[in-house]
Amino acid sequence: MSEAQKIILEQSQQIKKQSEEISRLQSILSEKIVKTTSSNSHLPPSKDLTYSSNSNQSLREKSTRPIGGQKGHKGHTLQMVAHPTQVEDLVSAYCNKCGGSLDSSLKQLVSRRQVFDIPVIEPEIVEYRQYGIICDCGRLQKADYPEHVTNHVQYGKNLQSLVIYQSVYQYMPFKRLQDFFDKVMGVCLSKGTLENILRRSALKAESTYQTLRKVVEVSLFVGSDETGAKVKGKKSWFWVWQTALVTYMLAACSRSKKVIEDTFPDGLSNAIVCSDRLAAQLSTVSKGSQICLVHLLRDLNFLIEKEKTPWAKEFKQLLKDAIALKQEQVQYQRGDPRAKDIEDRTDRLLSDSFAELGWEKEAHHKTMTFFKAMVKLRECLFVFLYRTDVPPDNNASERAVRPIKVKMKISGQFKSLQQEFAILRSIVDTAIKNGQPVFEAIKSIVEIPSVKATG
Repeated sequence: MSEAQKIILEQSQQIKKQSEEISRLQSILSEKIVKTTSSNSHLPPSKDLTYSSNSNQSLREKSTRPIGGQKGHKGHTLQMVAHPTQVEDLVSAYCNKCGGSLDSSLKQLVSRRQVFDIPVIEPEIVEYRQYGIICDCGRLQKADYPEHVTNHVQYGKNLQSLVIYQSVYQYMPFKRLQDFFDKVMGVCLSKGTLENILRRSALKAESTYQTLRKVVEVSLFVGSDETGAKVKGKKSWFWVWQTALVTYMLAACSRSKKVIEDTFPDGLSNAIVCSDRLAAQLSTVSKGSQICLVHLLRDLNFLIEKEKTPWAKEFKQLLKDAIALKQEQVQYQRGDPRAKDIEDRTDRLLSDSFAELGWEKEAHHKTMTFFKAMVKLRECLFVFLYRTDVPPDNNASERAVRPIKVKMKISGQFKSLQQEFAILRSIVDTAIKNGQPVFEAIKSIVEIPSVKATG
């Protein structure tokens, strides 16, 4: 074989290999690649890399109602007050038509206008002067300082409360907080001062914080969730346990069940605990569990897009029907035909084998994994149908941990005081749930007599 023929043969073999590789790559590209988003996974909306105006990212179905305020909705607008802080009388001294002088004693009120504004803010500094009087017995009797005045110079309760309000409730980072107090309030606060205010207040709130934990411990329903956060550059976790009336938040370095065991050594034995499918959450000692159906619906969205099984669509419809049933009536008896229909459909969907469903290990492995999980958690799916106080989702717990994500977006991470934030945020959320003004709730903590703290 000549040299030229050898070259031609080698090139032919190389072309054949390249053609096969091109065909393989084209086959991969031709398959639909399903990206995980907030609508088909547990990713938050902020992690969605792409957005299409034609795709609805929400699990909520499109409403037939018009956009904007609905008929009968009571609007709110700025209203005049009966007793303004200051009144300025506008009286003309002469007539614009003839130029004649006018007698102001004959004035009549024609109309009124009011301007709502905030006066220039200046710090109020109260000096307490202690005097002494020498008694006839020879003793120098000195007057006592008020209980809250403990140092020769200190910050007052309103200023401390505002620091906590802006940091814990409005998520303001220390640098912005310093700038706000300096430029707007006329007070220069160091970073160390801000830290000490938060640390002392969290210490004062410790008793209330432990009371919240005890309330959760004896509650009949508890929602629980956890979320990641950076602390000094390392991954940490914030846990939350909440009821309709209280929120208890905890900063921890772990996502394991040991956190639950250390926080609630006797478990939550009275409660139905609602959570996602995290094994640590499901290990909680409790009266029963309710899986968040919203999490399951997101999982099913992904399975429908990725593996396209009719079973996933049917199971999704089952969960939606169960949620709709809860919206019609808050509680059902076990023998109610509507609830029984949900249970029967569930048993049917979870009774077939993979072979009967026509699933293949490679093509439907994610659906098969989900199927096995549903069989295992069968008794945790529809507890909410038979309990007035149990919802079908864990949205309240997700709302409770959302402030952590907002805080991370603004500040990036915690360098310290993560547990202090958890304590004070628990107080804030509990106040909101009970219809109490947040600032007043914070001030009630600040007003607690000082507890000696290190640092």
